[in-house]
Amino acid sequence: MKKQFAVLGCGRIGATIARDLATDDNLDVTVFDGSEENLRIAAASAPISTQVIDLSDTAALARQLAPFDAVAGAMPSHLGFNVLQTIARLGKPCADISFMIEDPREFDAIARESGATIVYDCGVAPGLANICIGRSHDELDELHDVAYYVGGLPRRRKWPFDYKAPFAPADVIEEYTRPARLIENGVVVVRPALSEAEHLEFPDVGTLEGFNTDGLRSLLDTIPASNMREKTLRYPGHCGLMRAFREGGFFDTNTMQIGDSSVRPIDVTSKLLTDQWRLEPDEPEFTVLRVIVEGTRNGKRLRHTYDLFDETDVETGTSSMARTTAFPCTIVARMLSTGTTKSPGVHPPEWIGGQPDLFEKLIGELKRRGVHVHRRDETI
Repeated sequence: MKKQFAVLGCGRIGATIARDLATDDNLDVTVFDGSEENLRIAAASAPISTQVIDLSDTAALARQLAPFDAVAGAMPSHLGFNVLQTIARLGKPCADISFMIEDPREFDAIARESGATIVYDCGVAPGLANICIGRSHDELDELHDVAYYVGGLPRRRKWPFDYKAPFAPADVIEEYTRPARLIENGVVVVRPALSEAEHLEFPDVGTLEGFNTDGLRSLLDTIPASNMREKTLRYPGHCGLMRAFREGGFFDTNTMQIGDSSVRPIDVTSKLLTDQWRLEPDEPEFTVLRVIVEGTRNGKRLRHTYDLFDETDVETGTSSMARTTAFPCTIVARMLSTGTTKSPGVHPPEWIGGQPDLFEKLIGELKRRGVHVHRRDETI
């Protein structure tokens, strides 16, 4: 009998999750979303069922999810926490990429009692980056320096921003304004976003610029490392321009009066950037991820470097950001639905990395989908 799989959210990532799951003959996939148009487009490209629903109505959602065997979540961040809490109460296995502000480990006890195994932040970064760090943590006796760098960029640079956004400009601006939490000498410290810029070389794209952003999330308390940071990657020059915008007040959230109108500078900036940062149809783009973990094992100082580079799928038109975010979620969701792994509770993605068999299966399944993670080990 086929397993019944629910996908919550039918934006770009949710639709990619649904299409990937629908390639499995052992699954019947139903996508839930509030947008009839999004569901219509998704159903035209894959053998899936659709259901229009207000995902903020958790009581109605609980009734709809009752007959399903497993769930994959790709909801807007403001909906993710309450929906995952509902899934935890239902006892459903779930992998989620909703990237909510809240910490879903708050309802770990609910999940353990109901028997639900939930893995959240299960995308590319957070997600795959955490999984790689979790793998190295399991292999090494002690971690000294951990850093990961990630970015999604257009292949063609265009002045003045040298950037196109795979999601709303307001969400990108949030990365540029929220203080970044790092670990230095074993202590959590805070640095301004866009700070400590550095240049890195990548064989597929050349020089990129990395700067501090607040992406460590669960890693701050799950992985004991002397030093740890996350940096976002852009083309050189973008960081300085965004700092000028921020310090010039273009990202301010306080209301200001202009004539008879009250406006927030960030709303005006986001509106202006919406068209300039939008990827054109069929515009080539790429995602790059580098994870560097340095530590010791049996007294030897070692470095593990994980590299991913992925581009738009020319056959399907699926963006690299959609692929690299959706596929870890679908692979983990299948693991949970088949019982490949089961541990009731709410887990961050590094939990997957701590289990060598699951890590190897994940990397193998990504490779089968054309997403390649290369690891290099060195003695230092």
